[in-house]
Amino acid sequence: MADPEDVVASSADEQAVARFEQADAPALAVAVVARRLGVAPATLRTWDRRYGLGPSAHSAGSHRRYSSADVERLLVMRRLTLEGVAPVDAARVARSSDGVASSAVGGAPSIATPTMLVDAVLVDDRAGCARLLVIEPSGDVAAWWLELVSPALDDLARRTVIDRPGVDATRALEAAALEALRAWAPGVSPRSAPVVLVVPSGRDRPLLAHALAAALAAEGVDARIVGGPVGPRQGAELVVMTRPRAVVTVAPFPDPDLALVGRLADAHPEVPQFVMVPESSGVDVPVARSVHRARTFRGLLHEVLAVAAV
Repeated sequence: MADPEDVVASSADEQAVARFEQADAPALAVAVVARRLGVAPATLRTWDRRYGLGPSAHSAGSHRRYSSADVERLLVMRRLTLEGVAPVDAARVARSSDGVASSAVGGAPSIATPTMLVDAVLVDDRAGCARLLVIEPSGDVAAWWLELVSPALDDLARRTVIDRPGVDATRALEAAALEALRAWAPGVSPRSAPVVLVVPSGRDRPLLAHALAAALAAEGVDARIVGGPVGPRQGAELVVMTRPRAVVTVAPFPDPDLALVGRLADAHPEVPQFVMVPESSGVDVPVARSVHRARTFRGLLHEVLAVAAV
């Protein structure tokens, strides 16, 4: 059983973390960094002694502290060693990198990976997380979601994480991803009817819906996500008001209520509907000529574009 001192940070450690989060000045002691990276303090001391990956500065009283740049280099070191790279090679890359943005052996920049993203969010490195999530103007949003964000969220869901009050790794990652989408999203001129994305009533809008809307926007489609309750009356009014090219129900939940899908199919059979639910879900998707079940993100994207692309 873990020693409580290895799980719960001391008040001094918490103050150090707060200073680290508020400024770029050296702040974190070896024990705090070890807890955040999930390694033993002795490992950090070994990496310092053998490979020069130690704290870069001293604070008052000559106590050595890790800066944010030091922690980013350690994140590179930890990730590469977990991936099987020899420690001496991993250390060379970590020393030559400018943080989590560089990772390939030999010092060449590489694409952000889910492991890098999870590493950053677990140490509450918000700046590093934001850098990893940046979508280039010509970037593939579908690949961003499928190859980076979704696997990172799945990884976090499998982990047991002990956070301080107000800190939630999964929510922090979702918030950073939403900000990346907001910063990237192109302005789409509403020259044509929109595609409306609906989430079953009583459920929060999942990040998946935002990623899908962004991927559609990248292809020139005016995609809108409906918020708030969407019952039979609201659904009927929604179709009348927006005259959508398609209605997409995004329901990545085990037991979504799809009654609205059937009602819209009866009332507006001319409107194509696409429904995305998990493969494991036992829910029955309403059967109608206008209703199509999508089983993958890319499959759903391509099917919607087939009827909605400008």
